Amino acid sequence: MARVPLVLVPGLLNTGRVFAHQVAALADVADCFHPEPWHHDSIGAMADAALAMAPPRFALAGFSMGGYVAFEMLRRAPGRIERLALIDTQATPDAPESTARRQALLEQTNLGRFHGIQRSLLPQLLHRRHINDPSIVEPMMVMAAEVGVEGFRREQKAIMARADSRPLLVRIDVPTVVIVGRQDQVTPLPRSEEIAADIATSQLAVIEECGHMSLLEKPAEVTAALGSWLKR
Repeated sequence: MARVPLVLVPGLLNTGRVFAHQVAALADVADCFHPEPWHHDSIGAMADAALAMAPPRFALAGFSMGGYVAFEMLRRAPGRIERLALIDTQATPDAPESTARRQALLEQTNLGRFHGIQRSLLPQLLHRRHINDPSIVEPMMVMAAEVGVEGFRREQKAIMARADSRPLLVRIDVPTVVIVGRQDQVTPLPRSEEIAADIATSQLAVIEECGHMSLLEKPAEVTAALGSWLKR
């Protein structure tokens, strides 16, 4: 059986390393590609770069910010995408209060106060049981350092200007899985439920006792959901 080309788009302050468990576990069925969105300062530019490095037809999975990129890739090249996975993401544009928080963070970086992922933010990103788990926290810190301050600035600028993808949802007709941590505070469960409700070909997979970083918090469960999706 031929392996499926699978493009994996990481989230804010993540590299392809965030998909490490999935890449290893799905190696028999998927040939994985990892764009590097932090090199670009708009969702459109991120989508163009991912499409440029992708095979002619492929399966697409986007995590968090990567979901915004996935929606834009669908707008630009719907005929190339054979199936879609949306992981801990949302279709809505940035809310005014979210944009204000992002602007404040950017002002801090301009003052030389970029520290990657601060430990004080972990309760927002992780389930309470995972906050002190080094196997989860340390990869997050390493990836944030790899993306760096300039990558962080570009990503935040892109996220603030992202499009409203809700009108796109009803036009998606490829096999889709929507995966979300039950306790995700960044892109809460109702956002994923809304996405799944509007995509006729979708299935919703809720990961229990899991926050926003489901790929790291519950890697086996996420991989199982992706494996089932690839076989649909």
